[in-house]
Amino acid sequence: MNKRNVVIAVCLLLVAGGCWFFFGKVNKKEIKYKRVNVVMGRIESAITSTGTVLPQNRLEVRPPISGRIEKILVEEGQKVKTGDILALMSSTDRAALMDAARLQGADAMKNWEDVYKPMPLIAPIDGDVIVKAVDPGQTVTQADAVIVLSDRLIVKAQVDETDIGKVKLGQEAVITLDAYPDIEARAKVDHVSYESKTVSNVTIYTVDIVPAQVPDVFRSGMSANVRIIQQSLDNVLVVPQKLVKNENGKNYVLVGQGRGKAPLSKEIQLGLSDGDNVQVISGLTAEDKILQVVAAGAASKGGAKGGSNPFMPTPPGGNRGGARSGGH
Repeated sequence: MNKRNVVIAVCLLLVAGGCWFFFGKVNKKEIKYKRVNVVMGRIESAITSTGTVLPQNRLEVRPPISGRIEKILVEEGQKVKTGDILALMSSTDRAALMDAARLQGADAMKNWEDVYKPMPLIAPIDGDVIVKAVDPGQTVTQADAVIVLSDRLIVKAQVDETDIGKVKLGQEAVITLDAYPDIEARAKVDHVSYESKTVSNVTIYTVDIVPAQVPDVFRSGMSANVRIIQQSLDNVLVVPQKLVKNENGKNYVLVGQGRGKAPLSKEIQLGLSDGDNVQVISGLTAEDKILQVVAAGAASKGGAKGGSNPFMPTPPGGNRGGARSGGH
C-alpha cells in the first residue's frame, strides 16, 4: 500500500468515526414528556356572539305642552315607580306669569305659585332613569324628551344565520362586558327576531338575552360578549383537545405507564367538545396520567416498528387529522 492510499484510508476512517459519534449521540436523545392529569369537570358547547347592552323597552317621557322645566326631581340611575313625579314644568303662559310676578316682589310671587301650580311629569312605568335630557330653566316642546326610562337592561346579541336554528327560547346564556371582563351575568334567551339584518354582508338575527339579575355595572350602549349554552355536562372526564391525536379515524392519547416503562398510545372515545377541552366517554380513568411531548430527538435508525406513532411530530407536508368528537 503506497502512501497515497494510506492517507485516503485514514481520512475515510475519520469520517466514519465522526458520523458514528454524531448520529449515535443524536439517536440517543430521549423524548421528553409533560404529565397532564385527567380531571373530572364541566364542559359545555355554546354559540358565541357579540351584542350591545340596551333597554328592552326604552320610554321617552315628553311634555304634553310646550313650556319651561322648573325642577328635575330624579337622577340618572335612579329607580322609579309608576306614578312618581319626575319633573315639574310651567306652560308657556305660566312661565310668563311667574316671570312678571317675580318682578313685583316675593309676596306676588308666592301668591301666584299658590294659585297657579306647575305641571308634573309622571313616570308611566316602573324602571330606571337612563337619561336626564334637560336642565331646570330650559324651554321644551312636545317633541322633546325630558327623561328617558328603561324597564330593564338586556343584551341584544347578533347571531349569524348559520347558528340561529340552534337558538331556542329559554336557553341559558352567559354575558360578559368588554369593560368588565371578570364579571359574568347568568341570563336566558328571551326573544329571537323574526326578521334578519345584513351587517357587513353577513345575515344576522337579533336575539334578546335577559340577565337573571342586572349587575350594577351595566350601562346602556356597552359592548357585550354572549355565550348561548347548547349543551353542558358536569362531573365528566375532561382532557385538553390538543393532546388528542387522530389516526385512521380513531382517537388516541399517550398514557404514562410508570417509571422505566414506555408510554402507551391508548384509544379513547370522545364526547362533547368546547374547542379547548373534550369529554372522554371511555378509554381513560381519573387516575390515568396522559403525556404531552415537549421535546424529542431525531428518529432512531430504521424508524419505528409496528406502524406510525400518532404522538411523534408530524413531518412537513403530513396529513394527520385533528381530534373529532364522537357523535358530533
